[in-house]
This record gives sequence, C-alpha cells and structure tokens, in this order.
Amino acid sequence: MKIFDGHNDCLLRLFLSGHEDPASLFFNAPSSGHIDFPRIQRGGLCGGFFAIYVPADQTKPGASFLPNSNHTPLPAPLDADYARRVTLSMASILLQIVERSNDEIRLVTSKTALDEAITQNRLAVVFHVEGVEAIDADLAMLDVLYAAGLRSLGPVWSRPNIFAHGVPFRYPSSPDIGDGLTEAGKRLIKACNRKRILVDLSHLNEKGFWDVAAISDAPLVATHSNAHALCQQSRNLTDKQLDCIRERQGMVGVNFATAFLREDGQRRADTPLHDILRHLDYLITRLGEDKVGFGSDFDGALIPEAIQDVAGLPNLVTAMRAHGYGEDLIEKICWRNWVDVIGRTIGD
Repeated sequence: MKIFDGHNDCLLRLFLSGHEDPASLFFNAPSSGHIDFPRIQRGGLCGGFFAIYVPADQTKPGASFLPNSNHTPLPAPLDADYARRVTLSMASILLQIVERSNDEIRLVTSKTALDEAITQNRLAVVFHVEGVEAIDADLAMLDVLYAAGLRSLGPVWSRPNIFAHGVPFRYPSSPDIGDGLTEAGKRLIKACNRKRILVDLSHLNEKGFWDVAAISDAPLVATHSNAHALCQQSRNLTDKQLDCIRERQGMVGVNFATAFLREDGQRRADTPLHDILRHLDYLITRLGEDKVGFGSDFDGALIPEAIQDVAGLPNLVTAMRAHGYGEDLIEKICWRNWVDVIGRTIGD
C-alpha cells in the first residue's frame, strides 16, 4: 500500500546531526531517528511534506525546544537573522537530497508533477516550512523560498512571530489561547492564496484558525493534528474547527504523537495502534472518507512503538484492515486524499 505522509521533521534531525554532509545521512540507515531513504522504501512511503522547523538558538539563555508544563510560557520569538540562516541551511539539505537521488526523489511544485511522481513510483516531496520566522513582513523571502520549491507553510510553530501566535502544548486545554493573525499574517495568507501555497493550520491557536478561515479561499488543511474531543490537547482540533474544514473541502492528517492520541495526554511509547484508529474513526465520521489522512510527525515526536519508524507503516495498514476498513477507504486515507487536496491547492 502506498502511503503519503502529512508531516515529518527529518530535515531537523539531519541539520542537528552535526555531520559535515547531512544530506548523505538520508541515504543510509542510522540506528536513530524515524526516516531515511532505505526505510522509506521498506515502509511504502510514496511522498510527504518535509518540514523545515527552526529550533531555538541554543546559544541564547533559556533556549528550549518545547515548554515542559502547562504553566511554562510560550518560547520567545526567534531572531530573524538566525531563523533565515537555519532555514536556508535546511532548504539546502532538502535540495541536495533531491539532486543526489538519481530521480528517485522529486520535489513537486505542481499537480502534474505530483501525479507523475506517484504514478512513476518516485518519492514525491512537498517543501514545507513550519513556523515562518525566516520570512520578513514584506514577504521578500516568501518569493525566494517559493522559487526554491516551497509549496506549503504553517504560519507559526508553538511560539509567536510577526505573523501570528502559536498554540502552546497544554493538556487538558482548549486551543483558544492567545491572539490571532497580525496584519502581516493576514497579508501572508493572501499571498499564499495568490501563489497557491498550502496553508497548514496545525500549530495555529483557535483565533488564528478562524482568521485564516475568514481570509483564505483555499481548502483548509491541518497536516498533523487530531480530534480534541478524544484528547484534550491544545494542539488538537475542536468539532467546530473540524466542521469548518469539512465545509471548506480540506482535510486533517492524523498525528502519531502519543501525547495527541491518548485520552490521558501522556507521552508513552506503549500507546496502542487502537488510539490512532480511534481518531481515524472519529475524523472519518466528522469529515467524511475523503478528508482524512496521516500526518505522522516522524522525527518530531514520540510515536507508538508498534509503528516505531517509517518502515513500520505497514503495521498500521494491517491494523486498519483488521479494524474493518475496506481497501478503497484504506487507499484514500493512506495516499489518495493527500494527493487530491495538494493537487487542488497548488494547481499547475
């Protein structure tokens, strides 16, 4: 079964490796991490969103990747020069991976290119930026990144920037935390619509979500989020948000992060695949069969040990069959729904 994935942080892991040639690591099978090309081939991954996420500057006092409790404030905004340097470095890693792949990996920038990559069994890579601290208020860097292949972005990660306010990682909590889009953020969404760049809602707080919904004329997409009704993480989507996504012909990629799956919100590797199926069932009921997929968060989260890494994706497909999903529904969830919504968004 082909599988298209809505989110991974492989580029972050490669960037942080400290290796003199981080792109080369992608073609080997290291003992750590969730994604590399050999395991991609074993797991049946046919494509995915490869995210650029800029980690906190570790040379700054108090730098951290994630808040560690419900009471920890959001991380401070990043320095723009630092964010640009890291973003360009990670973009370079991605472009080198594509260049060295002997056409086994393709950076897709149009519906035609995406369809051809899937049909020809090439890995279809969507260039995504999660938290656009590298982009200036005048959006000049947006033009540069678009020319380099960017076709998807999330305005924020879970910290504020000049465009919006991210939702913190809190449990139990509503996503209704903080302000929505700034005026610069509203200009960014309009520019994404003009350029046909997919806007990812996954790290926006609720006010930001509704601001995007009011401005955007594109499908509303959350690449790696789950159902708040089943797990009251602030990062998960309420029924009202899900209803809006359905009405706007968008979709949701189920996040494999155990803290977003479990009813108790805990990070536990022994989380059963049943919890993924529980969210799939709920989202299918709420959104319909054509609006649900996967958004694994590989290399960015603790995922169930029953999957372990990208090579373990067939275990989830087996569980879906045992759960009673038919082959047509499994194909939609595994890859067809993503290919459809990306194609309708980025166009030709």
